[in-house]
Amino acid sequence: MASFSRSDTLNLLSKITLRRFWNTALVLSSYYVSKWSKKPIQWGYPISVGFEPTTSCNLRCPECPSGLRSFTRPTGMLGDSIFKKTIDEISKDLLYLIFYFQGEPYLNPNFLDMVKYASDKGVYTATSTNAHYLTEANARKTVESGLDRLIISIDGTTQETYEQYRVGGDLEKVIEGTRNIIKMKKELKASKPAVYFQFLVVKPNEHQIDDIKILAKEIGVDQVLFKTAQVYDYENGNPLIPTIDRYSRYRKNKEGQFEIKSNLENHCWRLWNNPVITWDGLIVPCCFDKDAEHQLGDLKTATFHEIWNHKTYKDFRGSVLASRKNIDICTNCSEGAKVWA
Repeated sequence: MASFSRSDTLNLLSKITLRRFWNTALVLSSYYVSKWSKKPIQWGYPISVGFEPTTSCNLRCPECPSGLRSFTRPTGMLGDSIFKKTIDEISKDLLYLIFYFQGEPYLNPNFLDMVKYASDKGVYTATSTNAHYLTEANARKTVESGLDRLIISIDGTTQETYEQYRVGGDLEKVIEGTRNIIKMKKELKASKPAVYFQFLVVKPNEHQIDDIKILAKEIGVDQVLFKTAQVYDYENGNPLIPTIDRYSRYRKNKEGQFEIKSNLENHCWRLWNNPVITWDGLIVPCCFDKDAEHQLGDLKTATFHEIWNHKTYKDFRGSVLASRKNIDICTNCSEGAKVWA
C-alpha cells in the first residue's frame, strides 16, 4: 500500500474489525509460507482490491494505454451490478479499496455513488484522479461520499513542465480542483478525504521536486508522493528516464543499456493480496496487466470467492513462485514505486 499521513493512518486503523484483522493474518501467513515452501498456498481473501471505474480518459499521457488509446481489450464504464454484487461478497474481509486501474474515475457518472456504497460498509476507499473534474459540486459530493483518500496526479508546477507528460492537461484546473476539495472539507467540517499530490518523476520535471512540496504546503495538501515512472521502451534509453537515481526504476548495465533495478525474485505480494477488477468484471493479477492479458476469472459468470480459490489463480501464483522473470507483465515491474515527503 501507499504511504499514509498520521491522520490517514488512524483513519485506516479505525476500519479494522476482528474479522479483517484475522483475514490479514491469514493472507500474510499464507504468503510467507508460499515463499518458503515454493508452493502456492492461499488462506483468506484480499486485504486490498482495485476496481476500474472506466477506461476513458481526457488526457493523452505518453506511457499510458488510456492516454494512447491503445487497448486491445474492450473499453467502457463499470456498472452498479458487478460492483455491488462483489462488494456485498467481499466487504467483511476487505480493508482497502482503490478505485483506479486505467482511465479517469470521475468520467464515470456513478463513480461517487460506488464510493459511498463501499464506504457505508466500512471499507477504506481511495482513488487517483487528474483533478480536471473537481468542480465545487463534485468536490462536495466527493467529501459527502466518505472517500478516505484522494490522490491527485500533478507532474509539474508550471504549465510548460506539466503538459510535457500530462498531454492535453491544464495545470490551473488541477490546482483549482485541489483547492475546491480543501475548501469543501472545511465547509463540511470533514476530516476526509486525505489529499495527496502524486508527482510522477520523469526527466522533464525532476527539477521541480522541491517546488511541488512548496505548492502542496501552500494549498494545504496532506502529503506529497513521488512515484517512479514505468517506461516501456527503456533498454536504449528514453527521454522520460530521470537522471536522479533515487527516482528511476532503471539503471545502466555494463553494456551501456538500461535495465530494471528489480531483481524479479520469485514471489509477489500482489498475487496474495491485491487483485484488480476491470470495468467489465474480469479479475487480473495486478495493475501491471493493463490490457487484461492474464484473465484469472470473470465476475459475470462466477463469484469472487470461486475465482480467488480456483485452480487458474493457484496456477498463476505457482508460476510466479517458479519463474517470475518469464511472465511478461512482471518484466517491467517495480515494487515500492512511491517515495514520500
